[in-house]
Amino acid sequence: MTGKRASIFRDSAGLDLSAFAPKTEADAKGRPLEAVKAVAETANFRSREAAAPRAESRAATKRPVRRYRTGRSVQFNAKASQETIDAFYAITEAQDWVLGYTLERAVAALKRELEKTS
Repeated sequence: MTGKRASIFRDSAGLDLSAFAPKTEADAKGRPLEAVKAVAETANFRSREAAAPRAESRAATKRPVRRYRTGRSVQFNAKASQETIDAFYAITEAQDWVLGYTLERAVAALKRELEKTS
């Protein structure tokens, strides 16, 4: 190889392409996985695989997907403590309600309570 790029506009009859050939089966397989792991460990390479979630992590606990056709189409987001959110979900699941209905009942109960005190 000369280290010089071939021109696409000139005649390439003198271009030597003998070094290019299909990969053999051994080349296509690549290096053995154990050898790659050994080299990575000696070079202190960090794995990019996601770490398994910790059991005590609250994010690791998944709630069942809740999708219902109720006519409620406006999204409501609010920050709350984890205890409040857990209690909200516990009430919803215990009563077999949907989240929107639980929120409506909570607002109605708060309105009744505020009317009593005024």
